[in-house]
Amino acid sequence: MQHRLSRDQVIWSFGPDLEPVLEVGPGDVVTFETNDCFTGQIRSEQDLVTEIDLTRINSATGPVAVRGAEPGDSLIAEILDVRPIEWGVATLIPGFGQLIDQVQSPLTRLFEVKDGMIKQNDRISFPARPMVGVVGVATDGETLSTGLAGKHGGNLDDHLHGKGAKIFFPVRQPGGMFAVGDMHASMGDGEICFTGVEIAGEVDIRFDLLKGKQATWPVTELGERWLPHATADRFEEALQLVCEEAARMLVDEHGFSMEDAFIFLSVACDAGVAQACKPAEGFGTIARFSIPKIDACPAPFGSS
Repeated sequence: MQHRLSRDQVIWSFGPDLEPVLEVGPGDVVTFETNDCFTGQIRSEQDLVTEIDLTRINSATGPVAVRGAEPGDSLIAEILDVRPIEWGVATLIPGFGQLIDQVQSPLTRLFEVKDGMIKQNDRISFPARPMVGVVGVATDGETLSTGLAGKHGGNLDDHLHGKGAKIFFPVRQPGGMFAVGDMHASMGDGEICFTGVEIAGEVDIRFDLLKGKQATWPVTELGERWLPHATADRFEEALQLVCEEAARMLVDEHGFSMEDAFIFLSVACDAGVAQACKPAEGFGTIARFSIPKIDACPAPFGSS
């Protein structure tokens, strides 16, 4: 079945007590209308992030309950399409990002998004890579702003979460309670100035369930690889956690020894960063591991 949710139907945090605005079954497709991360408060280069209502940041459309999703399962959100509108913005925010001491801030740049290309100015244009930053489900206890990432997902800000990505979320509450927002026309690994090309749009998602299996953090499956995630305050901590998660999945789901998992992750896989826009008080760093689909580990989860 096909469903649609308006960008007026949003949440501002992920917690254990979310109430669904829609219930769907496995196999159903939902079109989510999403706001940009600033909820439309920045529309020109004269609008600065220091002048907006910061309580209206990173709204997520939803939540959607999936029938049959129970704690211990994985809720699967397959991104079928991401359709941004024709303009977006990026900003420089005082105190945020690795180069902030070397630039003028606050500052806003307006981008044209058209025919698969993004125009930054008369000299700089580059291909669009539409994706969604906030993708998450209900937590098992803590309530976290939609601006934060965690074991529930949330503000994962992984540029690979575009068309074709299939994300496995650990279900902590009945129905899962999925919500999505914070679309980018493009965002680089690290997102070092704290924004991508922030933009409104629509995203089509097909839901499914994997019964009785889940990882600790969200895991993404792409055509040729799969990617566990982890988040912590600093990158070295997040890297340690994602290494442990990746190795645990290889051992538990695919029968690797811990020694072989350790070596395989070093010689054939890629550790990376999704978001690391430091300094940014209160925001963690999101690490991921890219694991190729080979015969020994063709998917995040093995068959029972």
